[in-house]
Amino acid sequence: MFLAAHLVVQAAWAQPYSWVHHNISDLGNVSCGPWGDDRRYVCSPRHAWMNAALVVSGLLLTAGVLLLRRYWRARPAPTLLLAASGAWVLVGFVPADVHLGWHLLGAVLIFFAGNVGLLLAGRSGWPAPLRRFAVVTGALGLAGAGLHLSGTYLGLGMGGTERVAAFAVPVWMAAAGLATLLGRADAQDAGTV
Repeated sequence: MFLAAHLVVQAAWAQPYSWVHHNISDLGNVSCGPWGDDRRYVCSPRHAWMNAALVVSGLLLTAGVLLLRRYWRARPAPTLLLAASGAWVLVGFVPADVHLGWHLLGAVLIFFAGNVGLLLAGRSGWPAPLRRFAVVTGALGLAGAGLHLSGTYLGLGMGGTERVAAFAVPVWMAAAGLATLLGRADAQDAGTV
């Protein structure tokens, strides 16, 4: 849903939207004009759609974490951290150009709580392939967050590093949900903790 909304909202921009040069949050900004330290032009006619998609995505992500809690093996830390990455709700309710401080709090929770939660999921009750994938996506997400916040973009641009940081948890949750629906999460030995 989030990706579909992203594509529909970016398509409405009169000036081209760039996954390299624009933040995800630019799609939810309610006003038009220069934005950010680089004064990039932002004008998102369908910002309400993006903000609604962020809220719904955050709620679904948190619900998914809680519904799959049996795989966490009574380890509350990854469950709580991944659930906190449902802060997409905060990002959607408070666009960056409305109140940057609250918006950034949501982004920090997504970047750090979620990705640390993925690293900890590597020691959970999921099958070994999903545990390894959790560690890889969590490490990539934390690296993306560090690069993004330091302004070191390694050719990915500001928007690229942000997406590496922000998409790790939704990508892993989609894989975990699909494995559960297909019965693969229970079909393998979950390993030891």
